[in-house]
Amino acid sequence: MEQLLIAGAAALRKAALNEDAKAYVLNNEVLYRFMKKAAERYIGGENLTETVEKVRISTNEGFKCSMEYMGESTRSIEEADKATDEFLKICHVINQKDLNSTVSLDLSHIGLEISEGLCYENLSKICEIAKGKEVIISAEGTERTDRILKLYQKASKEFSNLSITLQAYLYRTADDFEAMCKERGRIRIVKGAFETAKGLSIPRGEALNEQYLYYVERLFSKGHLCSIATHHHEIQQEVKKLIEQLNPKKESYEFESLFGIQTEQLVKLKAEGYPTKLYFVYGHEWYLYLCNRLAEYPLNLFRALQDIVDSK
Repeated sequence: MEQLLIAGAAALRKAALNEDAKAYVLNNEVLYRFMKKAAERYIGGENLTETVEKVRISTNEGFKCSMEYMGESTRSIEEADKATDEFLKICHVINQKDLNSTVSLDLSHIGLEISEGLCYENLSKICEIAKGKEVIISAEGTERTDRILKLYQKASKEFSNLSITLQAYLYRTADDFEAMCKERGRIRIVKGAFETAKGLSIPRGEALNEQYLYYVERLFSKGHLCSIATHHHEIQQEVKKLIEQLNPKKESYEFESLFGIQTEQLVKLKAEGYPTKLYFVYGHEWYLYLCNRLAEYPLNLFRALQDIVDSK
């Protein structure tokens, strides 16, 4: 069974990166409608208005939140500018409604694949309009890692509200981690969800869990801003032990979970007094996001089928 789950997860991660498959699903009215029923469990909605309402409720319940307009790999300046405008709307809404929320984004959504200059210009606009609210750069495939980290290092010298995501499963992160710790922005640690070439990443298992905890311990020891972005219950419990041992400032860290995935664990952490954050995504391009969520636990495919059948 375990080998079957591993194979299923790998297949789903490959599917997530298949842009032809994504385009087919998103442009096929019937397939889009049915698969969206499965995606709705994990997304804030198809538009900002729907998502803001869920964020408002969550912040009233004591959660910090983050909002991301889904999308990646834009191939035209028009698409990149349109995505940037949507992120600017998120910033305006957060400030207007005084929401306890940050903004998250993929650099390839705002122009990285077109030109680094365009991407930097769009990122700068977002950081400026955010008015001190945190802007978090998400992780993407390994073919973009160098450019993402390079652009972050450049922009973080200008914007103090910019943060970065590092993937614990990449072997290269051991070196990247030291470089990113020299910057002032928060480091968001994730396990890593993208399919990689052989030899680039640590397989899921105990070795990866230990590596993840190593990075968290180092961040606590350095007093560096960090986000523990994982749904892994055992890792969360081990992080709690590290907090007891190292006593980091409460404002320097947060436990983060994706909306719709094992939220009950985050609710318990909040009740125990730990800083917690719910991550909301929205938009029409939910294909990659859905594939990656299902890849984390392939048996959720049965839940997805149930959502499709039960929805009206």
